Amino acid sequence: MISKASIELILDTARVEDVIGDYVSLKKRGANLLGNCPFHNEKTPSFTVSPTKGIYKCFGCGKAGNSVNFIMEHEHYSYPEALKYLAKKYNIAIE
Repeated sequence: MISKASIELILDTARVEDVIGDYVSLKKRGANLLGNCPFHNEKTPSFTVSPTKGIYKCFGCGKAGNSVNFIMEHEHYSYPEALKYLAKKYNIAIE
């Protein structure tokens, strides 16, 4: 089991724009970033990432969440697997 301290460190370190930027080409639009949703086929970008809030939202298909939710949805990982993936990406030791 992953300790609460490790989970909080992963959530604080894993910036949503960095995690999603590995999978989606994002463009700056005001305070947010905009791109095509990786979860459904679209021609006009409706996938918004808010770095200040640490969340993403697709206004086309309705998927939303934080960096862990994105990894879970995109890679079809469980919650612990997504946390381990992000910990490895950011070189965080898991307790």
